[in-house]
Amino acid sequence: MTAQVLAEPGIDQVGFLSKERTIAQPGFNRWLVPPAALAIHLCIGMAYGFSVFWLPLSKALGIKDPVKCGPEVGFFQELFTTTCDWKISTLGWMYTLFFVLLGSSAALWGGWLERAGPRKAGVVSALCWCGGMLISALGVQTHQFWMMLLGSGVIGGIGLGLGYISPVSTLIKWFPDRRGMATGMAIMGFGGGAMIGSPLAAELMKIFATDSNVGVAQTFIVMAAIYFVFMMGGALGYRVPPTGWKPEGWTPPPAQIGNAMITQRHVHVKRVWGIPQFWLVWMVLCMNVSAGIGVIGMASPMLQEVFGGSLIGVSKGFTELDKAQLTAIAGVAAGFTALLSLFNIAGRFVWASLSDKLGRKTTYFVFFVLGAAMYASVPASAGMGSKLLFVAALCVILSMYGGGFATVPAYLADLFGTQMVGAIHGRLLTAWATAGIVGPVVVNYMRDYQLSLGLPRDQVYNQTMYILVGMLMIGLICNLLIKPLDPKYFMSDAELAEEKRLAHERASAAEVGGGSGVFAKTSDATVALAWIAVGIPLAWGVYRTVLSVSKFFN
Repeated sequence: MTAQVLAEPGIDQVGFLSKERTIAQPGFNRWLVPPAALAIHLCIGMAYGFSVFWLPLSKALGIKDPVKCGPEVGFFQELFTTTCDWKISTLGWMYTLFFVLLGSSAALWGGWLERAGPRKAGVVSALCWCGGMLISALGVQTHQFWMMLLGSGVIGGIGLGLGYISPVSTLIKWFPDRRGMATGMAIMGFGGGAMIGSPLAAELMKIFATDSNVGVAQTFIVMAAIYFVFMMGGALGYRVPPTGWKPEGWTPPPAQIGNAMITQRHVHVKRVWGIPQFWLVWMVLCMNVSAGIGVIGMASPMLQEVFGGSLIGVSKGFTELDKAQLTAIAGVAAGFTALLSLFNIAGRFVWASLSDKLGRKTTYFVFFVLGAAMYASVPASAGMGSKLLFVAALCVILSMYGGGFATVPAYLADLFGTQMVGAIHGRLLTAWATAGIVGPVVVNYMRDYQLSLGLPRDQVYNQTMYILVGMLMIGLICNLLIKPLDPKYFMSDAELAEEKRLAHERASAAEVGGGSGVFAKTSDATVALAWIAVGIPLAWGVYRTVLSVSKFFN
């Protein structure tokens, strides 16, 4: 097949990164694509773990203690000052930029990605993400915060967006029979990135730290080099199936039998802004993520303030503990946070895979109904002093938070078709950027308001939980309103043919060698090595996380 395709006029002149060069040859095994996606997602997922750098960076000049800025130094002056250390609240703007740029860049360049192909997008993502870390390293070395915002925040954020959506369309096309499972594997990697990167960064900073240097710049450089190798390996490992390919022995189920929500047609990305179902899915994701982000941001302090000294066997409230006891319960809370991260990651794969059986709409129905019950149970379990019920509820909540991210690409493919699902997913990620603002703002302001009313610390989260239940109810209603699309929104045969031409789709399954799309098996050793390459760092991250979790159970 590939020889035939490359023989077509003009194909042999295309560049190495062009989409035409990534059309799978006979003998390619589709199970090589998920580890390629994981290689990229495990690297860019470190965005979740950048807070590991905040404390060292807040002492970049003072080393042992921060050199505090005077009251005359505002945020703008902090961008350029070389005489005092940055505040942690200032450093947090990098985190904000990550996810604002992730959503906006995915929305802006999603259409380009569909035509350029996953290999080119993956390479650009690697250059942006790793190059941004190198610029940030220079910013740390020269103590210029604006360079860090430009490097990791803006340039790195663009790399995040392109890297996040680069495998979505490809995986869905390789796994039409297991859409949820395929995207769940990749997006699980994004959730697991911090699980690997945070302990790695901590170890590297210990190695590079001296009496005059906190070791962050050197850590950025080393991590950028490691990430570049993995991300380039993932990008070069991407392959796209030829047009019309399908797994051996699989035929698309008839549209009228129990799967009316799964279309066989395709919507152009430029039309989605005007389609009601797109905005309903947008609200579904936004509400699910807003509630989940709210819990992630307050999980550690909530556990400490609700259960206080009982976490370490002391019959005292949070405000009655001394410094040593506060340090002890903070260690327990860190283990609890690590436990939540495991459920967040596992939920991405488990729930997305389950959605292949239940259907996407039913899966989100479970998220909202079960999630609302879990949120509503938290005040009661806290009032009873039941740590077991409290922790179990939050673990289930975090699994569905991750599951929502992993299931939505397949939901989009069901509704809008697979031709431009990556670009449509990019547009949808603006819901994530919105939720990143809404969730924390609601939780933080409600907590402060409750404290201002004089409520005890173990009760200040009760009203917040009920507000989050309300968010889930909005999401539930939006999900129930989602119906199959009106035929007028789909591309005509001529429009689809033109889009396929622009997307450089050159081959059909029949041209590959067999109308059924059957490919000979790739070497089992090759598949095993690909999975080992991403499995070893993932296993190490799980191991380090389990060590932290053990503190909670001890």
